[in-house]
Amino acid sequence: MVDPSEIEYSALSLDITKQPKEEIDQQIDEIKRLIGVHLSEPYSIYVYRFFLNNWPELCLLAKHEGKIIGCIISKVEAHRDVRLRGYIGMLAVEEAYRGLGIAKKLISLNITTMKNDYKCDEIILEAEVVNKKALKLYEKFGFLRVKRLYRYYLNKHDAYRLILPITEKSTIRSIFSTPLPPDQLVEAKY
Repeated sequence: MVDPSEIEYSALSLDITKQPKEEIDQQIDEIKRLIGVHLSEPYSIYVYRFFLNNWPELCLLAKHEGKIIGCIISKVEAHRDVRLRGYIGMLAVEEAYRGLGIAKKLISLNITTMKNDYKCDEIILEAEVVNKKALKLYEKFGFLRVKRLYRYYLNKHDAYRLILPITEKSTIRSIFSTPLPPDQLVEAKY
């Protein structure tokens, strides 16, 4: 049994002055493999590069003895130019390491970064209706089910869209909200 204190958490670094490009590419391949094995959707390398190149600090890794055993991949963008919305796109943990609180820790770190560093007004995600464990975990963080998305995934499973309201802005309809100042609009660079 692995001691949870042996698990290291860090953001993905794309800085080639800190590690060789080959190591970075190897980590991205490990992340892609982990997500591919544990999630129902296939994602192209372009999806990974979009998230990782724009928000590497929101790609958090859990490692045990140097091996990536879990990851969460997220982004932050302006929603209808009136609020900042965090989005949790992918979360996966190797089966052998489940039950150690890794997913909980990754979500917690991710939410903290979105709240403190990005000043998000809300965070959203989708989860398969049949994934009861994931739904229960997110709901423990305060996420609310707001919409059922029929046949959302390629496997034809439905999904729930969940939202974590952070500021009062997230409770006001966009049409009634004041636009964000241009310097607060977060957009993808690549």
